[in-house]
Amino acid sequence: MITKSLAAYYDVINLNDSTTKVLCGGDANISVTKLNNDGVNFPNRWRVQLSAVGKHELLVFEGMSCPATGTPLLIQSVIGVLAGGTTVAAGMSGNYSLALRADSTVQSWGDNTYGQLGDGTFNNRMLPVTVSGLTGVISLAVGRNHSLALRADGTVRGWGQNSSGQLGDGVFATYRTTPVSALGLSDIVAIAAGADHSLALKADGTVQSWGANTYGQLGDGTTTSRLMPVKVPGLTGVVNVATGGVHSLALKADGTVQSWGMNSSGQLGDGTTTIRVAPVGVLGVAGVTSVTAGTAHSSALRSDGTVQSWGRNDSGQVGDGTTTDRTVPVVVNGLTNVIRLAQGADYSLALQSNGTVQSWGANIFGQLGDGTTVSRTVPGSVGGLTGVRGIAVGGGHNLALQGNGTVLSWGVNGKGQLGDGTMTTRPSPVGVSGLNGVFQPMP
Repeated sequence: MITKSLAAYYDVINLNDSTTKVLCGGDANISVTKLNNDGVNFPNRWRVQLSAVGKHELLVFEGMSCPATGTPLLIQSVIGVLAGGTTVAAGMSGNYSLALRADSTVQSWGDNTYGQLGDGTFNNRMLPVTVSGLTGVISLAVGRNHSLALRADGTVRGWGQNSSGQLGDGVFATYRTTPVSALGLSDIVAIAAGADHSLALKADGTVQSWGANTYGQLGDGTTTSRLMPVKVPGLTGVVNVATGGVHSLALKADGTVQSWGMNSSGQLGDGTTTIRVAPVGVLGVAGVTSVTAGTAHSSALRSDGTVQSWGRNDSGQVGDGTTTDRTVPVVVNGLTNVIRLAQGADYSLALQSNGTVQSWGANIFGQLGDGTTVSRTVPGSVGGLTGVRGIAVGGGHNLALQGNGTVLSWGVNGKGQLGDGTMTTRPSPVGVSGLNGVFQPMP
C-alpha cells in the first residue's frame, strides 16, 4: 500500500481568545507539522499527512506543543481512504480509451497502433478488452499514444508508444504492448500524461517528470528528454498535476498554479508566449482546487465552482465567447457549480454538481455531444446526460461515467474509440458495449 497520503492543510484560527493553540495527531498514523511562513498570510497553518486508511483524529490543545495527556479543545475526525483518481481516460490527442473497473483491472478499446491498449497486440479494438497483467490500479492517465496506471502500492506502470522515453522504463523503445514499470517511483498519489511526456505527484508534494522535453515540458531547466523520472526542481507543496500536449501544470496547496513548457498560445498563463523550461506562476488565479489542460489551452477549477481558462482559443475552447487566444486566465462564461473538468485538442467539458455536462469549443466530429457539428464559444449542455460521475476527453471523443458503473461515449469513432462495436461517429452519447462495474471516483 501507499505509505503516505497526499498532504492536507489546516488553519487553526482563534475565535474567542488569543491564547496559542497547537494541532496534534491522535495516533501514530497521522503526522502533523507546523508550517514556517511569514506569519501574515497563514499564521497558524499545519500540514497533515496520513500513513494508514480508516478513521483518525486531529486534536487542538492550548499551548506550544502536544501534551502526552489532557482534554483537547476540539476533536476533528479525518478519514484515510484509498485514492479514487481518474477512472475513465482518453488522451487529449489520442484515439483510444481506458476504464478502471472496481476490481482494479483496466479495460481498453480503440486505436492500438503502438500497443497503447496493453493487450499484447497491435489490433484495434471496437469493444473493450482487458489490459494484460495489470491489477491493483487506482488511477489512469492517457497521452497521445501511451498509457499510465497508478497502482495502490504507489508505483506506476506504462505501455504503448515509448519513442521519447515517456514510459519511464529507462530505454528508448518504439513501443510496449504490455505494461512495464516506470523506474525509481514510490509514494506516487497522482499521474498525468501529455502527448509524449509524463508526470507523477509524490505524497511529499514534489513532482517527477519523464519523456519528451523539446519545449521544456519536463520542467527540469533543460530541453533534454529523460528515459527515467527526474524531479522538477524547486516545486513543493503540490496537490494536483496536469499535462497538455507539450506543457505542464501544477496546483499548489495555497490555491495557486505553476506552469512550464510550450507557450506559443499563452497556455502557461504568465502573460507571455515565451517557452519556459522551469515552472512559472500563472497570473490572476487563486482559490484553485484542480487544474486540467488540453493540447494548447489550460483551465483551473475554483473553490466556488467557477472556471478560468487560458491559451489557444481558435475554436472557442477557452469558453469566453471569443476566438481570441488568452495569455492570462479569463472566466468561462456562465459556468457554475462545476466539480470536474476535462479538455481535448480544441474543446472542453465540465461536469456540474447535478450530474450534467457542459461542453464548448470545436465540434467538427460532434464531440460537444449536442447532436450537431456546430462549434460553440460558450458552454452548452450535452444532450441526454444525467447522473454523471466522471468525464474524459480524447482527440475528438469523450467518455461519461454513470453512477451505475456504465460508460457513455460520443464523438469521432474512426478507430473504434467509442467502444460501441462500430466505427460510426456519434454526435450524441451511446453506451460502451459490455462495460460495467467501472470504479466510481471520489466526490
